[in-house]
This record gives sequence, structure tokens and C-alpha cells, in this order.
Amino acid sequence: MPELYTLIGDMVGSRRAPDRAAVQEHLDSALAEVNRVLAPAQDLEPTVGDEFQGAFGSLADALLAAVLVRLSVLPVIDVRCGIGHGEVTVHDTQRRPLLQDGPGWWNARFEALEVLGKPRKSDARTWYGGQRGGAVNAFLLTRDALVDRLNDRGRRMLRSALLGATQQQIARDEGVSKSAVSQQFARGIGAIRDAHLAFEEV
Repeated sequence: MPELYTLIGDMVGSRRAPDRAAVQEHLDSALAEVNRVLAPAQDLEPTVGDEFQGAFGSLADALLAAVLVRLSVLPVIDVRCGIGHGEVTVHDTQRRPLLQDGPGWWNARFEALEVLGKPRKSDARTWYGGQRGGAVNAFLLTRDALVDRLNDRGRRMLRSALLGATQQQIARDEGVSKSAVSQQFARGIGAIRDAHLAFEEV
């Protein structure tokens, strides 16, 4: 049985959305894009109700996937993601979503996603239930708080930076000066990008 970094996500407040079908289509598009970029061990896909899930070969990719999905769906809807690590057993490879279980999924749900539902974590958006959880969650709390402070343009810039775009490319795409992009990077975008690169090195 392989050990994977599993991700279970759900949409926040989607039941109050005036057009739930449009919200679901928006999420589906975001998941498909992340699948193209990161090529997960198991593609991100909708499961039941407001949830989605996928699995990755590295912690760095799982953490990146969570924030890329969030950056893609905001401000239409917000998402929260529980990430776990452990063995994964697939019982039926033909079924969609996959019929599976194992510690990897239990950790993602019970050690991570359910933590986000507790009152003291109501503002957190990503949680990791696995080894080195303290250090990883310290990063996630800081990252997600910085994302909360960004406006629409800032979120687009961060997403582009995480996908490898240079400041010059971002300035061209946004139709702003390189100095304006540099200011946004100094306010947190650069730090988030560099922190994700550090996880890739680990």
C-alpha cells in the first residue's frame, strides 16, 4: 500500500450561495487546472456534497495544491483543506470517486479537516495531520492569514508567482508597473512563494 499525502477539501458557506451550480462549476474548473499543473498521484475530484479530494506524492505538492485551489475560487467561494499522510488502500479503481480508505485518509479527515471545524480554528483554512505537524501548521496559519489580506489582484499575483512567473511576467499580465508588483511581493507574496520553494527542497 503506498503512502501518500492526502487532501480532503470542502467549500465554506456554499449552501448560502445563490447559484450553487455556478459555484460547483467554478470549483471543478479550479480542480482541473491544479491537476494539469501538479499531476497528482490521485487527481483532485469532487466527492460528496461540497467536498473534494486528491492525493499527492509529496507534502510540498499537497500544500501547494490547497492554496492554488483557494486562490482560484476566491472571491466566489472559499475552501478549507485537511491534509493527511499515510497508507492508502484503493478498493475499486473503476469507481469515481475512488472507493478507498486507510490511515492517509483518516488523518486528512479526523486529524486535519475536522480540526478546522472547531470554533478556535474557524478562521483557519488549511491544516495538516501528520509528522512535523507543528512546524507545518505554523506555516499554514501564517500563509492563509496573508492570503486573507490580499485583494483580487494580489491573489492573482500570488497564484502566478507560485506557478513560477517572474515579477516582469506578472507586471505584463496585470498591466501594471514592475514597481507595483515589487511592492506586493514585499507585502507577503514573495515570502509565501519562497516558503513553498523551501518545502520543495525538503
